[in-house]
Amino acid sequence: MNLFDSFMTREELEAIGFASLGQNLLISRKASFYYPEKITIGDNVRIDDFCLLSGNISIGSFIHIGSYVCMMGQLGIVLKDYSQISFKTTLFSATDDFSGEFLVGPQVPDSCRHIIGGQILLEKHALLGASSLVLPKTKLLEGAVTGAGSLVFGILDPWSIYWGNPLKFIKKRSQKMLTLI
Repeated sequence: MNLFDSFMTREELEAIGFASLGQNLLISRKASFYYPEKITIGDNVRIDDFCLLSGNISIGSFIHIGSYVCMMGQLGIVLKDYSQISFKTTLFSATDDFSGEFLVGPQVPDSCRHIIGGQILLEKHALLGASSLVLPKTKLLEGAVTGAGSLVFGILDPWSIYWGNPLKFIKKRSQKMLTLI
């Protein structure tokens, strides 16, 4: 079997019904998409096996989304060009209110639920390390990076490296890559 047999053809991608599709896409046949009409995908994007993308998601160009990534974009997820998401990372733009004042879960009537959260943004050259968990309203400013296993929330400074749970600033990140494009 050819490696490229595991990726969808252009015709298969168009049949899914995405809001828009760029060129030069490698998207696994084993990836799942809910509400694809709300998902836009730029050029030169690769989405690996067992990813789940749902809701309002905007994917720029030159982006790789590693295997087992889950992106729940009810209140929006935006990936700018050259941002990357590593293996087993989860992004939640929304969550139920667990205060006990409301019911929780997608199977109860919306009138009984209270959804809270906000858009997640990865600016250009931002990167999420493997098995990171990203909470609603998070912004990784240009070039920000998280290490593996990080609990990610808030606004991360540009060209900075963070790691851990709780998340801690580690050091500044080189910008040499900007000379390569």
